[in-house]
Amino acid sequence: MDDLTNLPGQEKTHPADDAERLDPVERVDEATTALAMLRDGFTAQEPLEEVLQRLADTATRAIQDADAVTITVDPERPRTVAASDTTLIDIDEKQYSANRGPCLEAARTLSAVRAVVGENSDTWPEFESAADQHGVRAYLSVPVMLPASDRNDAVHMGSLNIYSYSATAFDPFDESVMLLFTTAAGAAIANAHQWQRSREQIKHLETAMASRAAIEQAKGVLMAVHSCTADEAFTMLVQQSQNENVKLRDVAKNLLDKVSRT
Repeated sequence: MDDLTNLPGQEKTHPADDAERLDPVERVDEATTALAMLRDGFTAQEPLEEVLQRLADTATRAIQDADAVTITVDPERPRTVAASDTTLIDIDEKQYSANRGPCLEAARTLSAVRAVVGENSDTWPEFESAADQHGVRAYLSVPVMLPASDRNDAVHMGSLNIYSYSATAFDPFDESVMLLFTTAAGAAIANAHQWQRSREQIKHLETAMASRAAIEQAKGVLMAVHSCTADEAFTMLVQQSQNENVKLRDVAKNLLDKVSRT
């Protein structure tokens, strides 16, 4: 950021301010390359956190003047879950605390929000001040939707927030490109959600199976010690669980641990 700092009263600039913008065909090629990278980087078993971070990193390649990207989720209790440049998370958080700003506007209207810093000082003063402090000159916030399925309608996940140090960054073409990009990204995020849910279900089943095995072993110990039936042994475990306010599987595990030590 040092190269963006000028003398007091001078406007911060960015090399892209004077650079010639790519023509539409070249810009589509850049976005296509970014989408290919996004697609090839994903695996069928990638945690959601890694998917979102990959999305933030890759999105900076989809638009010529994108210098940083953050991802906001949960419009009701917004938070930034991924960022290509963590120093700009501060701009997001200023919006959350003030309950207004372009990323929240994109979430509420489900449409892209694009503007130059300085144009909305009355509407989003907290965001404008934070963006100016970080040298940001333009922004583009695009809602991210998870695709509809047989069981559910399309779900709004959050917003992709793109920051540029160039005041001439972003135009309607960039906005359209990012809407396409987020559509593809939404499918990848949905897959990550599904894999994470499946992994959690498997863990629950594994825990249940381990608990059942411990309970059966504990019943066997009690049957041998007290010369009782399986039902009577199970009743003894349940009574101890209730009396000590301890889960049944923990009662069984504690009993097996005692027997093992003995």
